[in-house]
Amino acid sequence: MKTYALIGHPLSHSFSVDYFYEKFKKQSINAEYVNWDTEGINGLKTEIFDRGYAGVNVTIPYKKNILSYLDELTPEAKQIGAVNCIQIQGKRLIGHNTDVIGFAQSLSNSINTRPSYALIFGNGGSSNAVQFVLSKMEIPFRVVSRSAHLTYDNLSCSDIENSELLINCTPLGMYPNVDSYPDISYDSISEKHIGFDLVYNPSETAFLARIKGRGGRIVNGLEMLRLQAEASWTIWNS
Repeated sequence: MKTYALIGHPLSHSFSVDYFYEKFKKQSINAEYVNWDTEGINGLKTEIFDRGYAGVNVTIPYKKNILSYLDELTPEAKQIGAVNCIQIQGKRLIGHNTDVIGFAQSLSNSINTRPSYALIFGNGGSSNAVQFVLSKMEIPFRVVSRSAHLTYDNLSCSDIENSELLINCTPLGMYPNVDSYPDISYDSISEKHIGFDLVYNPSETAFLARIKGRGGRIVNGLEMLRLQAEASWTIWNS
């Protein structure tokens, strides 16, 4: 029986194990998917082969710093600077980014017209994938984070008013810290706005609830999770 894993920390929020359990059950696949919750990734390659994994997904906080532990990156993953899927070929670990596939398709399914401008909250590995997709879709954007040029402190109400698409790429609001959310002026949001949260547990985060309360449309990260998971499965079995 093949074993696949999700590496990250913490993993109490993740639906991936349940998703793949149901997939394997429905399709009569003799495999298992497990959480690999670790506070560090030193010795990653040795550990993957010792555990006998057939494929690995990567989540917070390792999507960026895992790159140096891999033997090869796809051109797309290299350009993005983040990996969420590891393909194992012999003794080589190859990094892919299927977040791009999941986000691009989920966003396309959720909008009727191309937003004129977007704000991205957070600058981690998932944010890199989102920036890549928006660039490909020719949607102008700015990144808001504590370390970016545009911070939560200098983000203006007009910045929010003029950005139809608001994307949360931070773990704020993720279970079990469900009461947290990006610190922005939600009073500047109206029915023209779309809120997209990469968090999928809970299904309606505090971020999305505030946008919904102002009349905006909301999208959570569950469809993106499913799409990127299926893309990972295809890579592992190609």
